[in-house]
Amino acid sequence: MDVVLVQWPDEAERLDALRVDGVPRLVLVDQGASPPEPEDCLEDWVRVPASEAEVHSRLSALSSRARSHQPDRPLLDDDGVVRMGDGWVALPPVEARLASALLDRFGAVVGREALARAGWPSGAPGRNALDVHILRIRRRIAPLGLAIRTVRSRGYLLEAAERGQRTAPAS
Repeated sequence: MDVVLVQWPDEAERLDALRVDGVPRLVLVDQGASPPEPEDCLEDWVRVPASEAEVHSRLSALSSRARSHQPDRPLLDDDGVVRMGDGWVALPPVEARLASALLDRFGAVVGREALARAGWPSGAPGRNALDVHILRIRRRIAPLGLAIRTVRSRGYLLEAAERGQRTAPAS
């Protein structure tokens, strides 16, 4: 997990933006300046100049805390295997390309046109082909705790399923 270094007080506005975005940050406080009050566990500060060991230690601690606060994010490998936590599912090539487009924008809407281009680079299929493949992906990834939501007139969104909607793997 990347931790952003922020000069204080010179980059006060940048610090505010990073806080809003939930980015882990280490504030480098200038001599004579009062340090900002950390707003959450993803922020720490050190007065500069500081030893390399102290900066490294604080960066490591922030990175560790950030990882514990980040929800698991699914990964797709080069063989078309989607991994989430300890689970995995293999996808056929077209579905792997569609899943890749959805994973690239995990938690955000991906338009139908972008999905069609990703799934069929040499030419878009009919409307039903995309819908059928999305349905198949939905069924395959549900045991991983993932869900694809339809966003009417916009496209599809891949996200973590709500706890009550997770399904057990088929036997």
